[in-house]
Amino acid sequence: MVNKIKHIHYLVEERDWKQLKSELTHLSPQETAEVIENLSKSEQIILFRLLSRESAKETFQYLSYEEQESIIEGLAKDSKRLTDLLNDLDPDDRTAFFEELPGKVSQRLMQMLTKKERDIATRLLGYPEESIGRLMTPDYVAIRSYFTVSEALEHIRRFGQDAETLNVIYVVDDQWRLVDDIKIRILLLASPDQVISELSDNRFVALNAYDDQEVAIQVFQDEDRVALPVVDSDGVLIGIMTIDDVMDIAEEESTEDFHKFGAIRDTIVNPLKARLLSLYKQRIVWLITLVFVNVFSGAAIAGYEKVIQSVVALVFFLPLLINSGGNAGSQSATLVIRSLAVGEIEIKDWFRLLSRELIVSLLLGLTMAAGVALIANLRAPEVMIVVALTMVLIVITGSLIGLLLPFIFTKLKMDPATASAPLISSISDITGILIYLSMATWYFGR
Repeated sequence: MVNKIKHIHYLVEERDWKQLKSELTHLSPQETAEVIENLSKSEQIILFRLLSRESAKETFQYLSYEEQESIIEGLAKDSKRLTDLLNDLDPDDRTAFFEELPGKVSQRLMQMLTKKERDIATRLLGYPEESIGRLMTPDYVAIRSYFTVSEALEHIRRFGQDAETLNVIYVVDDQWRLVDDIKIRILLLASPDQVISELSDNRFVALNAYDDQEVAIQVFQDEDRVALPVVDSDGVLIGIMTIDDVMDIAEEESTEDFHKFGAIRDTIVNPLKARLLSLYKQRIVWLITLVFVNVFSGAAIAGYEKVIQSVVALVFFLPLLINSGGNAGSQSATLVIRSLAVGEIEIKDWFRLLSRELIVSLLLGLTMAAGVALIANLRAPEVMIVVALTMVLIVITGSLIGLLLPFIFTKLKMDPATASAPLISSISDITGILIYLSMATWYFGR
């Protein structure tokens, strides 16, 4: 692929448009998108203009939001090309693009749509932000239960050209309420004279247009489907959602959670392309907050100045011990946040997990205590017992902090990923210092 990009870059520099257009016909939409993302903005527009109308539509959907916006800006002077592109896009992909744009810009672009496409776009954008309705597509095929198989197949041939998928055909009543879904395989193998109602079992799974997009992720995982129907509050079929949209949501959600867990305020699409000021603003708030949190660490150490001065060897093991607590807490939090996100555990399970975590963290603490005791025996035997006991307590405490914080945030109706790794580490540091130096004061009687 690298060689292809270099070759196409060379053709752009040589302005060999005929050869470049020929080369593009041999690339898939995914490959074309990859080529575009590795070119300069001016080269991107040139290459995109050379694509056929169908290829431009398919390629646009594989581009990142930044590249999509760049293409739209570049085509602004070519209203015919831009109008064709916007009208050709799948409604769900177009909606996802529009909702990222400033309101004035999206309204201007919507005026370029045909009345039919503008009505669809307005309806989809009318659903709550991050709802399933925003990502559904109205491109599906529905049949009536009184159709014969022969009539159903003829209906599919007539209206299925623009359908997002034909793996499953949806059965609706006269009010367009969903009554069943039937796999196309069943229709193809059935007798032409059979009535659709004879093939129906009236069992189906549907998504509600007003539900959060994360609900769709869970349902697709549970049902193992490539597409699911979307209904309104009255059960009327209004669209479908496909697996490619769900995969995009899952990637966005996991990226967002990952950044939150790393104490980054907003999702960064690409650190190489993001503005430096934006990167700075996304990270500085948490870092400043954690500076003030860590002031307590210094205050805790200052309160035990006498014991530290009398047993200087205690300082050698301080970083090792408090880092162990933070690491144990981060591990525990990662497991809990993931399980909460995918629905493997619920908030009511916290007590059961607490008892299990106590046992696991005790075993971890004892194992790590044995290792640190061996080091202490060689380095400073007089603090070996204090260091070993402290290791056990710190690992248990850090693990419990990492376990409980996500549940607390969930109970407060906050994203559990907000219980970020730096926050857990900071809290574990403070408690670790207090445990270690309190243990030392007790042991040495100072």
